[in-house]
Amino acid sequence: MKKLLLFTLIFCNFQIIISQTFDVQAIKTSGDDDKRINLVILGDGYQESELDIFETDATNFMNAMFSQAPFSNYENYFNVYIIKVPSNESGATHPGTAIDEPTPTVPTITVDNYFGTAYDSFDIHRLLFTSNTALINTVLANNFPLFDQAFILVNSPYYGGSGGQFPMASTGEDAGEIAIHELGHSFVDLKDEYYPGDVLAAEAINMTQETDPTLVRWKNWVGTNNIGIYPYADSGTASTWNRPHQSCKMRYLGYDFCSVCKEGIIEKIHDLVSPIDAYTPSETSVDATSSPLNFQINTIETLPSNTIESSWTLNGDDFASNINTVEIEANDLIDGTNNLTVVVHDATPLIDIDNHETIHVSTVTWTIDNALGIEDIEANNISLTMFPNPAQSTVNISLDNKLNKALNVNIVSLDGKLVKSVQLTNNQETSIDISTLSQGVYMTNFYSNNVLIASKKLVKN
Repeated sequence: MKKLLLFTLIFCNFQIIISQTFDVQAIKTSGDDDKRINLVILGDGYQESELDIFETDATNFMNAMFSQAPFSNYENYFNVYIIKVPSNESGATHPGTAIDEPTPTVPTITVDNYFGTAYDSFDIHRLLFTSNTALINTVLANNFPLFDQAFILVNSPYYGGSGGQFPMASTGEDAGEIAIHELGHSFVDLKDEYYPGDVLAAEAINMTQETDPTLVRWKNWVGTNNIGIYPYADSGTASTWNRPHQSCKMRYLGYDFCSVCKEGIIEKIHDLVSPIDAYTPSETSVDATSSPLNFQINTIETLPSNTIESSWTLNGDDFASNINTVEIEANDLIDGTNNLTVVVHDATPLIDIDNHETIHVSTVTWTIDNALGIEDIEANNISLTMFPNPAQSTVNISLDNKLNKALNVNIVSLDGKLVKSVQLTNNQETSIDISTLSQGVYMTNFYSNNVLIASKKLVKN
């Protein structure tokens, strides 16, 4: 989940100014910083007199980003901040040394900008880059340490950008498209879907050497929305690598993200933010004079239609679904302690299809006595990954959850017979032997405190 920046400063360059602070401004606020993804945009090559232009450029990029799926669907999950860092001179350095210098030519120039961004990096003209990551980290640590992703916007009218730890883009031709493409690299670890070269080729969300459609990383999408297994080239090393789509934004600017890349972006969002923004009661209390007792959750809605769903159980029995408030009367309770649990998940069709490996759910459980007193409250965010699926002899399940609690998993045949039951331990991968099971489809049910929190189909080959 969200973490503060852990920062170690290495004194390799005395340009670094300890504890220097700049003007930090929110240009989009959706919620509390600890409950949202905080995108921080820093400017380079903007003089003090140009910082209003930087704010406009950053706002234009933000608007372009939230106009495109899936960022448009999850706009409410983001806060956006700018840090106004003034440079001594405008623009970015262009040494004119790349082997692919453009026509018409871009003026050769040395610019005293703050972060040292320059064209011609690694002998590629359009590769606008700086290696001063320690300086960027210092600015972030001193000005906005609770960032999730930082982005460098460079005040230059010429085409350029790069990925890496901190993506960056110019404000020139196709600036918004470049910025969103580079954000795909840095925020989600998406690969280019044009061949990036042997050094950068690697197994990733949208790049693989697997050719079997039942085993490929994006097997759940093959045959849908033009997703397939497409080689990068007809010969050479590039021909051994495959992409999921022929016209994704990770290949061509001006196109949408393909379904595989959209899914990867949404998974990253789910990793960072719970869909439960708040819940009440949030503190243990006893109020026997108040009946019924209201329990409420506030969720972060997706757009344009909300795909966040909820299910409520009382003592393990279904109580309500897809509502944010329930009322508990004293006569709803049994003697002793009672557990009211709400389970929240995102039912977006952009990820929730068969064979998708990861399940994210968020839960809140109130422990109530029969006098309507609240004895305990637990809020948990849970990530479950099950692979491979289909499986032949073994299925692996990994669990990650905020409260470090074990879960129980039951594998059930379609006729309702329990065939396997194991306990999952947090941050450990559990292998389940299914070699003796008959071929077919089974349901894998996950339980927390005897409450069903998720179900997933398992195909035994």
